[in-house]
Amino acid sequence: MVGQPQKLAVAVLAGLLLLAPAVAQDLTIEGSCREGQPHGAYELRGPGGQVRVVGAFNRGKRTGSFLFWSSRGARIAQLPYDEGVLSGTVALWWADGNPAGDPKPKLEAVYAQGFLSGIKRSWYPGGRLRAEFRYERGMLVAARANSDAGKPLSDAEARALAASDLELDEKIYASLDAIIRAHLPRCEPASQRLEKG
Repeated sequence: MVGQPQKLAVAVLAGLLLLAPAVAQDLTIEGSCREGQPHGAYELRGPGGQVRVVGAFNRGKRTGSFLFWSSRGARIAQLPYDEGVLSGTVALWWADGNPAGDPKPKLEAVYAQGFLSGIKRSWYPGGRLRAEFRYERGMLVAARANSDAGKPLSDAEARALAASDLELDEKIYASLDAIIRAHLPRCEPASQRLEKG
């Protein structure tokens, strides 16, 4: 068990490195504004025209699902929002999947008003169930996990894994958030538009 979270952490962080270039890249932003804030459909495209992110804003707040793809075209994440806060089922996929086929799931987690609230499942890259945790308003209430060999972990080990997973999840969400924040539509405040008009 000692090496298992560390090995998975390295794999997850390697996946984050695939996302990092998107922050630095010159991505094409397609989006509109309303009253000086992002509003309506939003899309980011890579230098070759490939879609990297799609989503929508409602008066500056994210609404509905934001979908993310790697530079190789593999779907890597779906983050659902309501009024700019995670709400719904978050899904992450292993980034090294075949872009032509369905990627393998990495994580599914239910959020309500920004808090984990419901079942959170994760899988190993090969598709084997890694862990299943149950949360109520951000608090862990039940934990089950398996080693990469399929052996059940103790309750204490499963709870420790849940805690380390939360840290990694926050890093992944922050890296995805950084891509969007670095590539928002240019919106002029209403006062500047009136001065030009």
